[in-house]
Amino acid sequence: MMSSLLDKILGRPLKSSERKKEELTVATGVPVLGLDALASTAYGAEAALTILMPLGVAGLRYMPMIMLAILALLATLYFSYRQTAAAYPSGGGAYIVAKDNLGTRAGVVAGTALLLDYMLNVAVGISAGVGAVVSAIPMLQKQRLAFCLLVLVVLTVINLRGVRETGITFVFPVLAFVLCVGSAMIVGVVQAVLSGGHPRPAASPLPVSAATQAVSAWMLLRAFASGCTAMTGIEAVSNAIPLFRKPTVPNAQWTLTIIVAILGAFLLAIGYLCPAYHIRAMNEQQPGYQTIFSQLIGAIAGYGVFYSIAIASIFSVLVFSAQTSFAGFPRVCRQLAEDGFLPSFFGERGRRLVFSSGIIILAILSGILLIAFRGVTDKLIPLFAIGAFSAFAFSQIGMVGHWQRKKGRAARTKLVINAIGATATSVALVIIVAAKFVEGAWIILVVGPGSVWLFWKIKRHYEFIAREVEHPAKLQTGKLRPPVVIIPIDSWNRVTERALRFGLEMSDDITALHVACGKESDSESLQETWAEKVEKPARAANATVPRLEIIHSPYRQIYEPILKFVQKKEQENKDRLVAVVIPELVEPHWYERLLHNIRGAGLRALLFLQGDRRTVVITTPWYLRD
Repeated sequence: MMSSLLDKILGRPLKSSERKKEELTVATGVPVLGLDALASTAYGAEAALTILMPLGVAGLRYMPMIMLAILALLATLYFSYRQTAAAYPSGGGAYIVAKDNLGTRAGVVAGTALLLDYMLNVAVGISAGVGAVVSAIPMLQKQRLAFCLLVLVVLTVINLRGVRETGITFVFPVLAFVLCVGSAMIVGVVQAVLSGGHPRPAASPLPVSAATQAVSAWMLLRAFASGCTAMTGIEAVSNAIPLFRKPTVPNAQWTLTIIVAILGAFLLAIGYLCPAYHIRAMNEQQPGYQTIFSQLIGAIAGYGVFYSIAIASIFSVLVFSAQTSFAGFPRVCRQLAEDGFLPSFFGERGRRLVFSSGIIILAILSGILLIAFRGVTDKLIPLFAIGAFSAFAFSQIGMVGHWQRKKGRAARTKLVINAIGATATSVALVIIVAAKFVEGAWIILVVGPGSVWLFWKIKRHYEFIAREVEHPAKLQTGKLRPPVVIIPIDSWNRVTERALRFGLEMSDDITALHVACGKESDSESLQETWAEKVEKPARAANATVPRLEIIHSPYRQIYEPILKFVQKKEQENKDRLVAVVIPELVEPHWYERLLHNIRGAGLRALLFLQGDRRTVVITTPWYLRD
């Protein structure tokens, strides 16, 4: 029943041999890995405009300059990551590049930055998408957080179904977004050019507020730092090269080219159209809020049918922009797990050939972020971009080290390109940290090092375990003796009988242990039953007669008397193992098992925590059939 339900939700399990069917082409790679970058044209530009709000109309004049600076940085990253893709066809994410060229410590820092970036991207993408819907349907403002969490659940299920189906799912939203928003921008640019830079809007946007502050270099730097969130998905392609169908590198490079071209064209158009149509950023938590895309499309085409279709496409792409993280986060987790910095289950593929553990953990952490910040994009943006640009910087610096070890003119040319990328991203990172520190970026600067410390603690723990258990030991064959068997029982029944029969096959020193918390008559009844049903048949068969030990517990404690009895047997038998056999009833339906065996599970855990190397815990299941 449970398996059938999972098949309906997640799809049938896939064999390892079916993995090739899940590889990406350029057509599916753009929506799967480019959603983050394409969708960021909405919240990246809006974040920059939000910083310029106090300047009034004058602030809009600086928008083209800021967008051009961001485009210059974007072009640098594009050429740099094309080289990374070619140099690392098995996956050139920041973790791999930094680890190979700068050392493991730098790699872990870069990997941590990537994980934080992916996690924040999910929260920001979903909150911005829901914000687009709220700007068109204001009555949904109060249900914003619930809407965000619902979208997160749907995305998680889609990704657990598998990569190929995910790519197909996102092709149509991306196509609709590019066509709707792209056509609106083309019309807007044409109208603005023909009117000498002063187009007549189809629907007048709200007037720009009067200036309350003078322009300063610091404000422009802050606006640039906020606008850099438009580039947070660029690395996803280089990190996911193994996902592509052969030839993997050319397919990945074409995918990156298409993504960057669309992203650059949109940012350039936004930088030109916002001042032309006097589109301003609005307070997201105030009634009547509209995103800049909502205002821009309304000003160009009005608030008719086309507006509704465009908003629907913007919503789809924004919320699905989290797909970049759902593709990248599990793969970084797998890389860290393979090197011992995370538990090994992060490197195991699930029923649909995806890294299910990473997807589920990402969904949980992103959900916590959305709840903590109430699904408000403006509150999440200050935390954003630091992780991405930290990863950018480590990756580019690592590539400089990579080309330094190569010889030839081509290698020197590539070194120069990556050196420019390393310098640009490092400078941008310093600006972002400085500009966003007070606004909330300090949280990332605390969580990041804390995560790095945790990963190293996990690594050292695995190394300690390896030293303790992995050295081959010679089999000790001397003085082999049967164990002392202890069987905790509540009453005499079929479940207990199976455990006792198993114990008799192991040893001739068997004690059935009963902790009496109730009436004296109950203990007497058990003794009589034991004499009739156990001792008498055992003597008749000339077999070992198991002992019944009854411990009275006046304070109704169950675990402590059993643990003390086990410790006593360990002290009395220092040259023998002590085997604790726990009877367990197994019901046919998983939900019925929640009603039984709670004490058995608790006792098993406490015996493990007690930590005596001579104690063995064994469970004997008795299966109840329908």
